[in-house]
Amino acid sequence: METLAQRTARLSDSHLYFVTDAGAGLDVVEAALEGGVDVLQLRDRGLTDDDLLRAAAAYRGLCDRNGALLFVNDRPDLALRARADGVHVGQDDMPVAEARARTGGELLVGLSTHGVDQLEAGIAAGADQLSVGPVWETPTKPGRPAAGLAYVRATAERRPPAPWFAIGGIDRENVAKVVAAGAQRCVIVRAIRDVADPGGAAAGIRAVLTGGRVGCAR
Repeated sequence: METLAQRTARLSDSHLYFVTDAGAGLDVVEAALEGGVDVLQLRDRGLTDDDLLRAAAAYRGLCDRNGALLFVNDRPDLALRARADGVHVGQDDMPVAEARARTGGELLVGLSTHGVDQLEAGIAAGADQLSVGPVWETPTKPGRPAAGLAYVRATAERRPPAPWFAIGGIDRENVAKVVAAGAQRCVIVRAIRDVADPGGAAAGIRAVLTGGRVGCAR
């Protein structure tokens, strides 16, 4: 089992973070990982605990084969039981300190932020990973106004000590704008999950993030 320090180092080297539910299909997830996804998050609030653990076990196996980190959304208890590398919490979920305490300090804790004040609070709380956005409005977060590229630029200027990932409506067509605003990492949902070639989509987005270096930085 990896130490928290080892997981932290791997997260720092990551560029492409894919969030999906249990219904994406193992073929989609495997193709995405092979295409260059470094971090996979299972987010599916509609599942029972047992069903989520079954899905997490399958995703854990795929992540192990492809050298990727696995996060579980919201539930530190299930993240531990699933042998995940981290748990991700939002602004309306439990605080970072509580999530860390519930995992015994063994797992990475990621945090969603939607503005500079929340970013600063996340830094102060010691979050291991920060999601910055949404850059553009997205149906995966209905009612959440876009923070825009200005928030990405502000975060890049702030240079948080933890790895930060731009999120929200990012795809192959606009990821270059996010990179130009200062991001080196991003979170993708629909632009990998809902396309005909998830592996190709992952590879293409990763190439822009890394300046043309296609493949996983493992």
